[in-house]
Amino acid sequence: MKIAVFSDCFLDLTGGIVTSIAAQKKELEKRGHTVYVFSSSYPKTEEERQKLAKENIFPVKSCRLIGRGLTPIARKPHIIEKQLQKEHPELKDFDCFYVHYEAGCSIAGLRLGKKFKIKTIQVMHGREDIGEQNLVPKGFKTIVATLLNWFHSWYLPHPIKIKRDNYLATTIAAVKMWTLMVNHASFSDLVLTPSEHFKKKLLSYGVKKSVETLPNGVLDEYFVSNLEPKVLLPGETLKIIWHSRVSKEKRIMPFLKALEYIEGKYRLDVYGDGNDLNRAKKYVERHHLNVFFHGAKSFKEVYPKILKSHLDVLASYNFDNYPMTLVEAESAGTPALYVDPDMKEVVSPSGAVLAAGPDPQSIATAINDIINNPDKIEKMSRAMLKHRDEVRVSNIMDKLEEIIR
Repeated sequence: MKIAVFSDCFLDLTGGIVTSIAAQKKELEKRGHTVYVFSSSYPKTEEERQKLAKENIFPVKSCRLIGRGLTPIARKPHIIEKQLQKEHPELKDFDCFYVHYEAGCSIAGLRLGKKFKIKTIQVMHGREDIGEQNLVPKGFKTIVATLLNWFHSWYLPHPIKIKRDNYLATTIAAVKMWTLMVNHASFSDLVLTPSEHFKKKLLSYGVKKSVETLPNGVLDEYFVSNLEPKVLLPGETLKIIWHSRVSKEKRIMPFLKALEYIEGKYRLDVYGDGNDLNRAKKYVERHHLNVFFHGAKSFKEVYPKILKSHLDVLASYNFDNYPMTLVEAESAGTPALYVDPDMKEVVSPSGAVLAAGPDPQSIATAINDIINNPDKIEKMSRAMLKHRDEVRVSNIMDKLEEIIR
């Protein structure tokens, strides 16, 4: 089959969406399919573009000066559509447009699918309402959400109207973002989301198309054979790893505050970049925490560090859908700690710890319990190893191929 991926989160970025797309692309190609990826991008030299083209990865026209956080922003959808029709006339012969995210490049993919009469699959990765809430300064949230909604409605119709409620659309800004997400999803022929809990949320707000779940996975090449369970000896330093974005929505600051309440020896290694990085560094220095920042690294560089850690952590709350952080921890047999009850469906319950709450004290209590009962690490690690094959990307590709066909 010929599959075209459209995503506003891929080139020049690290993170869960990026690694998920990369893993699926590699596995689909391994099975003989042709996969193109179109993505917003920071400016590239001709040499860089040619190198990417050899991998069937193509940057779309993007804004040179404007960026949302650390994400390159695509130009207006009609500009991208014109570009792709000129540079890639072969797209008319593709079997499926596989769309991720909800911005310019993704909108262009959905619109081109309708124009070429090619079926489209829209993957809904997460809570853009919470993302907007955390990224936009106080006082501007409603304005920005309204403008994003307005821009989106220029290109895709918004027949589904959402009203303010006491569930998730609790503010005007949230109403605008949920309106955007639901109508974006409903423009496709089929909707995919990694988790059941997010599927229920989308359906509750009126997504009209069929919604199916397809969990995220890790490439088989990262599965070390005969992996031994992690062991924490009494009195040994607990090695903790953070490899999510260092951002407000991932809640790095509440996690760092929790470390002030730790009663034993620990070391936290942080891999990633984000809008709270400088704030986090200053906080660590001011409070003399045993935390080390390593910046944004590729998954290939980070994975060996996950393998050597005792505990992987995810501090996000009411935001993540099916975070790669937990999936990657399970593939490595590394115990995890999380604070959002919705994440129970992502990893083996006996392989991870759910903190009593998202606040720093509850997080610290969970970590102190592990330090005081070090044998729990080995037990949790064995549980992760027992279930790790469930997150092999090869084990989910049969379903994706079936869906696309």
